[in-house]
Amino acid sequence: MSPDSGHRETIGFQQEVARLQALLEASRRIHGALQIDDVLHCVLEIAVKEIEADGAFFTPSAALEGAHRTAYGDVPLDPSEWSRYPTFRLHDKLGRVLTSLVVVRSGEPLTLEEQDFLEGLALQSAVAVDTARQHEQLVAWERMQQDLASARAIQRSLLPQNVPQIPGYCVDYRSNACYEVGGDYVDILKLPDGRYMMVVADVAGKGLASAMVSGSFRAVFRAMALNGLPLDELAGRMNELHYAEGIEARRRYVTAILLRLNADTHTIECVNAGHNPGFLLDGGGGTTFIESSGPPLGMLPASRYAVEHGELAQGGRLLFYTDGLIEVFHDDEEFGEERLLDSFRGCTERTCGPALDGLWQQLNHFANTARQTDDMTALALFRQ
Repeated sequence: MSPDSGHRETIGFQQEVARLQALLEASRRIHGALQIDDVLHCVLEIAVKEIEADGAFFTPSAALEGAHRTAYGDVPLDPSEWSRYPTFRLHDKLGRVLTSLVVVRSGEPLTLEEQDFLEGLALQSAVAVDTARQHEQLVAWERMQQDLASARAIQRSLLPQNVPQIPGYCVDYRSNACYEVGGDYVDILKLPDGRYMMVVADVAGKGLASAMVSGSFRAVFRAMALNGLPLDELAGRMNELHYAEGIEARRRYVTAILLRLNADTHTIECVNAGHNPGFLLDGGGGTTFIESSGPPLGMLPASRYAVEHGELAQGGRLLFYTDGLIEVFHDDEEFGEERLLDSFRGCTERTCGPALDGLWQQLNHFANTARQTDDMTALALFRQ
């Protein structure tokens, strides 16, 4: 071997080591970035500076949607010119093309060493982009969880925080959302004239969309209830307002059962708008079902509702609930309305809170380890 050839091999070896070191340093910088924008900018800058290119860019890709910086230096804007330049594809873990790195350099073509460097850079870039995407998804997921936790806290705060003390009566409720937030609504109000208004409602569907409709329902219900409107008129107006909100609101129609109690005369007025029948026990073993007298609120325009009048006798009990209670399953067997009524009728508790707790225990025992699949809400009213 001649001294010149040995010298050239030494230089070539040194250049190869330098290129490898450059790739290792590039890999360190790229993987140190956690935002996709930072990864892309870093890759392009390294590619341009390392091989002294005019510019570099990433081709448009669904994987890089958004306002990402995908070009560095002097690059052609006309896509028809892109095929003239060396292109290096970035693949994800499944072998799908994420995007392509295009390097723009006038003059001498890329050497084999430069091509090897850029191929290695593209490989490291693909891993870094995938990692950055996962990081951004994780950050977005954590942000969403925080928002849902806040929404849950807000929704819980909108439930009755202090149940009114009604002389001669006991009233209480329980409400558990299937997810972080839900579409069930329960409320208990003392009206200016001394009567009491109660409602249990269920927005079609579950989750955040139903929770938003539930919040809107609460605002409208409270405003109208405090104005002392007759129950049939109140239900009719709420139906019209909900229907007028448009097709998306109509898909989130609301079943509701409304009650107004005069504790002095022990009389009740009820309107059931497409809801599960309420149970009214007379204290002597008799049961009255407060059936629906009209469609769910927001489903059909110009709907009319009938008011049912009754009396809560001494020792009488009333239960309103959402369908999440009767749709608890054990394997393929449903808890059902009949079992719920039997459980309520057989309750020996004299106050509402323990009675509802006992009912929830029976539901949990029936479901065994099955996961809750719907929002569950119940309101109990006892005359003592």
